[in-house]
Amino acid sequence: MTITTAPRRAIPFVAFAGALRVLERNLMVYRRSWIIILSGFFEPVFYLFSIGVGVGALVGDVTLAPGVSVPYAAFVGPALLASSAMNGAVYESTMNIFFKLKYEKVYDGMLATPLEPSEVAIGEISWSLLRGLLYAIGFTIVMSLFGLATSWWAIMAIPVALLIGFAFAAVGMAATTYMRSWQDFDLVTLVTLPMFLFSATFYPLDVYPPAIQPLIRLSPLYHGVELMRGFTLGALDLSMIGHAAVLVAMGAVGTVIAWRRITGLLHA
Repeated sequence: MTITTAPRRAIPFVAFAGALRVLERNLMVYRRSWIIILSGFFEPVFYLFSIGVGVGALVGDVTLAPGVSVPYAAFVGPALLASSAMNGAVYESTMNIFFKLKYEKVYDGMLATPLEPSEVAIGEISWSLLRGLLYAIGFTIVMSLFGLATSWWAIMAIPVALLIGFAFAAVGMAATTYMRSWQDFDLVTLVTLPMFLFSATFYPLDVYPPAIQPLIRLSPLYHGVELMRGFTLGALDLSMIGHAAVLVAMGAVGTVIAWRRITGLLHA
């Protein structure tokens, strides 16, 4: 007996109803494991108090421009929020996706329904963004309560965190489709840890040797940090358009690759 199926749509970004079903599934799975989601909020807060406040008492103020200085905690806080958005998105879109793809076979079951691979990819990335949204709101409130958000533009930290999460979740999901075993995830840490430490996270770019500064500017997290810091401290300039464009392009390319790779893997 021959079983025929409806032809698959070949264009991504066209059917978001299915992506909402994927998002709904994740919400139902985590409704009894909310403590796992809540725990991700405390990591940047602990960093803020241990480094921003503790080390900040020794460092003092940081000079951003001639005549413009801010407390060290206010300088490092936005960078920690950007790093948290990156880490949350990467871990959600790598390890969790790998387990669903290779072991639970969740996506095989999804594609037995009218869902499309593009909807699966968008739904999983959306779930990463939703978690990032919760963390961003909570951390922004903490910064505001301690007077570390020095501008009303700080409200833009929330959409910036979503943009960072979108960029890294898309690329993380695309990279996961190339993973063969759990050992491959050591490469994820090998990439994210240097970005966390060397993206002007803890000190201004001009502290680095001139020969290293162009390499720092290649870091995607650097663009997220600069964008987040600009809004939080009210230091707006035209370069922020370029920082945002890098993250948008990164997320778009990652989403397309993830969609194509998942389509190939599940239809193989």
